[in-house]
Amino acid sequence: MKTLCRIYNAHAYDTKAPVGSYWDATLPAAPAYPALDGDRRTGVAIIGAGYTGLSAALHLARDHGEAPLVIDAAQPGWGASGRNAGFCGFGGAKLGDSAIIGRFGEEDLRAFYSAQKEAIALVRDLNSTGGIAADVQEDGEYCLAHNARAARALPEMAAGLGRYAGVNCQVLSAEEMRQEGLHSGRFHGGFLLPLGFGLNPGKYAAGLARLAQHAGAVIHGHTPALSVQEQPGGTYIIETPSGRITADRLIIASNGYSSDNLPDWLRGRYLPVVSHIMVTRPLTEAEKQAQGWTTRRIAYDTRNLLHYFRLLPDNRVLFGMRGTSNITSGSTQRMQRQIRRNFETMFPALAHAETAHHWSGLVCLTRGLTPYAGQIGDWQRAWTGFGYHGGGVALATYTGRLLAGLAAGRPCSSPLPRLMQAEPAAFPIPRLRRHCLPLAYTCYGAMDLH
Repeated sequence: MKTLCRIYNAHAYDTKAPVGSYWDATLPAAPAYPALDGDRRTGVAIIGAGYTGLSAALHLARDHGEAPLVIDAAQPGWGASGRNAGFCGFGGAKLGDSAIIGRFGEEDLRAFYSAQKEAIALVRDLNSTGGIAADVQEDGEYCLAHNARAARALPEMAAGLGRYAGVNCQVLSAEEMRQEGLHSGRFHGGFLLPLGFGLNPGKYAAGLARLAQHAGAVIHGHTPALSVQEQPGGTYIIETPSGRITADRLIIASNGYSSDNLPDWLRGRYLPVVSHIMVTRPLTEAEKQAQGWTTRRIAYDTRNLLHYFRLLPDNRVLFGMRGTSNITSGSTQRMQRQIRRNFETMFPALAHAETAHHWSGLVCLTRGLTPYAGQIGDWQRAWTGFGYHGGGVALATYTGRLLAGLAAGRPCSSPLPRLMQAEPAAFPIPRLRRHCLPLAYTCYGAMDLH
């Protein structure tokens, strides 16, 4: 049996280590999905119980009459799906619009925006019609200029969203941002994108798992996949510590928590990067007024190493950022200090609002900076979706539905842009790809100063 090949140390994947997230503290006692006990045969096996895998399971069961078997090394939502900031909005690719046009054409860019709009609507519909109480907040998201140069680019950014996404963005000055209820002396204006919303990602993941199970999916926690192989007859064998799964079809939905040899096709095709989040104690009304922060809309700035932040339903502030290339006690402590400094610099009136929670997780990138949804190499009945670049709440849910259609042999009518079908190229010297991150962070940080 293979040893899993991952690019971070074992602590990053330790399912017994406490995550420490604020979201965990808000969840009611969740049902523990039992480990697999013995060998199983199934029509569709799904590895990974995050948004991609759970959405695929739900749509396979509900829309296609399948009974998929889902396994996860921990419990549903343990990885990025339960650790993210809860931003349901545009995202999913880091490749800029002009580069997308150059590589795939204008129509494909429009198709990608259509897919993202449909993805946001899908998450909203699952929450409303599925009875998921995920604390959905105010519509809209702010993009905030971190310097004067970025502010000058805002009108063209907003115009591009109107031209290719068909949405009307409102460009705002720094004073107008204050009137909107989000003030900082570090903001040089912004624009309001009238789509997207905040939610509790842990509650959303738990709700998806419940819906999938009720629709007929079988979910097993504490069941890591140790190897996966295609058999001569076209079936797939998944070895786990507690049993062997034989599946006619396969979906791998482990995203940034994947292993380079599960299967070998994945080697070097994805790059997990660490993102850190802090959440404060609840703010008083006086503190909110002193800072000029009253809006519940999600927000992020224009840095390459962006900051993202939102005011939560109980008046806590969530503040997140990138910037470390490892997950050790030392690197975590350094990032706790760094994220706190950046938070206090951006929102000085909240300097006395203590940090109540701090945690980290893995965001998944690809070399081409676009997400992937499609076949696994030459495996004819195996599919995967990954590389959401921090925008997975909406796009992973959408991708799960796409993969369900492919696995059922009835592809849905939703857009599947060519940029999502392009097979990701491997990073050069895959085993060293994480070690390039410090230099990349240094370069991006320098660019953000200008």
